[in-house]
Amino acid sequence: MDEASEKGIASLTSKIRVYGFAFVEGVPHENAEDTKKLLERIAFIRETHYGGFYDFIPDLAKADTAYTNIALPAHTDNTYFTDPSGLQAFHMLSHIPPPNYSPEDGPMGGESLLVDSFYAAKILKEQDPKAYHILSKVRLPWHASGNEGITISPDKRYAVLELSEETGELHRVRWNNDDRGVVPFDNGIDPVQWYDAARKWEAILRRPDVEYWTQLQPGQTLIFDNWRVMHGRSAFVGMRRMSGAYINRDDFTSRWRNTNYPREEVLKRVIG
Repeated sequence: MDEASEKGIASLTSKIRVYGFAFVEGVPHENAEDTKKLLERIAFIRETHYGGFYDFIPDLAKADTAYTNIALPAHTDNTYFTDPSGLQAFHMLSHIPPPNYSPEDGPMGGESLLVDSFYAAKILKEQDPKAYHILSKVRLPWHASGNEGITISPDKRYAVLELSEETGELHRVRWNNDDRGVVPFDNGIDPVQWYDAARKWEAILRRPDVEYWTQLQPGQTLIFDNWRVMHGRSAFVGMRRMSGAYINRDDFTSRWRNTNYPREEVLKRVIG
């Protein structure tokens, strides 16, 4: 693999580590193959019950809101996995207007939403420490049960705000109401208290200074940290063709280390 190409991957993975997301411009969009090759430069594509690399239109081929044209609020994916995917990527290959559409009808919609959940959690902790405590202590059931023959749930219940056992700092966020089960009584906290904290959390996620909206264009691939950055979209009309994939967190981290640091330093970090 040539050195210049590896430097590009080093820069890309470093930006994702620092900012939580990055855009790759100039990706061919006549078909999805170049997008797939780009993502495989980071690491192998993760297979799930939805398949591997995805290339789809909003036809409800899967029982998931992603396969519709409705608006989606900020959320993380794979809350129902023990190990949610570390990276997610989107490349809108095309957006065809509906029949008889005129520019005078207004925008076709489909703007992408990104929210840095770690930043939102910082705001919540500063403004309402009790709500932060509740969302980090109440462990919820998560599941994927929308498709026939599929009932996926993680190895145990997980809180919305997962804290590191070593440092107590925020480690990962799980937030998707479509995947959440019944809120339990947990750690001396009742569901009413949890819902009150969740409303405060959701209000922060919807603040204009927390939301980042952008209109994806063909040729532009968005890659983001699914443990940190939530995503959503506005409703749209017409036919969008979207491609992308999931990548495991550990494989992404390994690629970041090995393209940004000498091998000797990497080994010292992981071996101790």
